[in-house]
Amino acid sequence: MNEDWLQRPAAALDPAAGAAAEAHQRQLTKPPGALGRLEDLAIWLAARQASASPSCERVAICVFAADHGLAEAGVSAFPQAVTGEMVKNFARGGAAINVLARGLGARLEVVDLGCVNDPGPLADVQRVHLGPGTANALLGPAMTTEQCASALYAGRQAVQRALNTGAQLLLGGEMGIGNTASASACACALLGLPASALTGPGTGLDAAGVARKAAIVQQAVDRHAGAGDDPLEILRRLGGFEIAALTGSYIAAAQRGLPALVDGFITSVAALLAVRIQPTVRDWLLFAHRSAEPGHRRVLEALCAEPLLDLGLRLGEGSGAALAVPLLRQACALHRDMATFAEAGVSDTPTPS
Repeated sequence: MNEDWLQRPAAALDPAAGAAAEAHQRQLTKPPGALGRLEDLAIWLAARQASASPSCERVAICVFAADHGLAEAGVSAFPQAVTGEMVKNFARGGAAINVLARGLGARLEVVDLGCVNDPGPLADVQRVHLGPGTANALLGPAMTTEQCASALYAGRQAVQRALNTGAQLLLGGEMGIGNTASASACACALLGLPASALTGPGTGLDAAGVARKAAIVQQAVDRHAGAGDDPLEILRRLGGFEIAALTGSYIAAAQRGLPALVDGFITSVAALLAVRIQPTVRDWLLFAHRSAEPGHRRVLEALCAEPLLDLGLRLGEGSGAALAVPLLRQACALHRDMATFAEAGVSDTPTPS
């Protein structure tokens, strides 16, 4: 696998812009820290946009879709045909992320990387067909070296398209029956934890279904123990096309200086893979929400991440990240539009009690 571009470091932050934004926050007509994490968000964005007045108006959402050979073992409550059907639904504008993207005025792109139920070429869908989903990781590596490299590069290309439209923030989403199992397997290998600690209901399995799924995930992890702690090899053997594309997108976005808002469990596993491949990527990642998937907490801990929302979501598609965008926009608006003490003629000296 040609790993050269993956190893390039992330863009440098602008500490002067961050310091200027922090100083501006101290002059706004409020007690210091009164707006909590909204203040931190404005300062975080300022250092990454090299601007003391950051903005999140131009948002690019990219949903990567693909099937998983591991689904053949019965790790999902839904059949694999659903993935291709959902790609068609995205193209028609009928999915949750379509609704959320319209509400945000965000650019939405769907990338079809390979489905069992192949929807074929569709208007407004990028087709990067790498095969009818990955291979079954119980029987061998999920991807060939070439497929994994191509999926990673597809994420990089999606970032370039987003930048071409002037995006200020990237949101990654995913769709693929069986992808919580593949993500759990990757997380187990990365964190050295048993499948029972990281496997959840996904699309809605009952307790017996989760136990069966965890056993299958553990079998896959054990089969590919030879991957060691190499994140690229873990991804190739246990991951999925869309997980690889997300991983590539986070690396490419950080390299190009584009902040990324990470969605839920599967995207966070991709983020962990990206950070293990290139640690400087971490500085460019914000985390939108805490998923209802039980393994998400462990992955967030490994990334030292504190998400913005906790709404019990487990849909994927980038939906949780889209719901967090208004928080970032309001943080920027407060930072930009609130009066300073000097402008308002208000004393900024606390009165002794």
